Amino acid sequence: MTDRITSPFGAFTPAREVVAGHDLSGKTVIVTGAATGIGIETARALAEAGADVVIAARKPDLAAAAIADIAKTAKGPGARFEMLDLSDLASIRAFGARWGTAPLHILINNAAVMACPLDRTHDGFEMQIGTNHFGHFLLGNLLAPALEAGAKGAGKASRLVSLSSIGHRRSDINWEDVNYVTRPYDKWESYGQAKTANALFAVGFHRRFKDRGITANAVMPGGIMTPLQRHLPHEEMVALGWIDETTGKIRDGFKTPEQGASTSVWAAVGPELEGVGGLYLENCNQALPWSQATPWEGVMPHALDPDSAERLWALSVETVGLG
Repeated sequence: MTDRITSPFGAFTPAREVVAGHDLSGKTVIVTGAATGIGIETARALAEAGADVVIAARKPDLAAAAIADIAKTAKGPGARFEMLDLSDLASIRAFGARWGTAPLHILINNAAVMACPLDRTHDGFEMQIGTNHFGHFLLGNLLAPALEAGAKGAGKASRLVSLSSIGHRRSDINWEDVNYVTRPYDKWESYGQAKTANALFAVGFHRRFKDRGITANAVMPGGIMTPLQRHLPHEEMVALGWIDETTGKIRDGFKTPEQGASTSVWAAVGPELEGVGGLYLENCNQALPWSQATPWEGVMPHALDPDSAERLWALSVETVGLG
C-alpha cells in the first residue's frame, strides 16, 4: 500500500489532540449514540473545536447529562439533543423530517448494539443489523440533502463517518438470511455481519455522493470498555481475554473512551482525508489488510468489496422502503 493514507497520530492519541488546531465554528455535526462511551468523547472533542454538536440518541436523561458535561469545555454552542431510535424506522424518518435540508457538515454513525441475545427491531429486523446498519442506512440517505447543503455552504466536502469494527472478520453478509429468520442465531456472527455492513455502507455511500460533495469512510475505533459491552457477562469477557480473571484488570491494548474516539474525529476533520472516501480507517490511519499475524487489526477484503457494497445497497433500499 504505497499510497496508504496516514496521519501524525496513533492508536492511543486522545481525541482532543487530533482535533487541536481545527476551528469548527459554524459547522454542525450529528453524532448518533453520543450520550455515553466513545460517542460522548467524540462529541466533546468536536464541541471543544467550536462545532454545534447534535447528540442523536434515544435516552433523553443520559443525553442531558452528556450535554452538561460537554458544556464545561465547549468553545462554541456545545451540544444539544435530538430524539432518535435507530431500531425504529418511524423514529428515523421523523428525525429526517425535522432536520430537513438544514446544512450539516459531519454525520458520525456511532451508535451500536453488540452481541445481544436474539431480538427484533420495531420493524422486525434482527436487532444488530437492524440498528447498526439498516437504521444508519436510512438516516444517512435522509440526511444526504443536508450534507450536500453543508458542503455547498462551506465550499468543501461534508463527511459521513460509519463506525465498523475488527468484528467484521467474524462474518461477511449472509445474503440468504440477513435477519436470522431460518438459520440459527449466533450473536458474534451477527455482530460481524453488521460491522461488515457498516464498512460496505461507507463504500456505497461514497460512490453515490462523492460528486455531490460528500465523502464517507468507515472507522474501527479499537477495543474500549464502554456500555457497548452491556450484553456480555463478566465471565465471557474473561474467557475472551479482555479482562484478567485474577486481578480484574482490562488487558493491555484496550483504549480509553477518549482514545477510542480519536479515529472517528480524524475521519471527521483530518486534512489527509479531504475528498477521500470508501476507506476503512483505524488507529488514525488507513488500515492495512488483515492477516493472521495481527488478528486484532486490519481490514478483510469482504468489508470493502465494491460488488458487495452495491448488492447491500439494493437490499437495504428494499428493506427500509427508501424508494
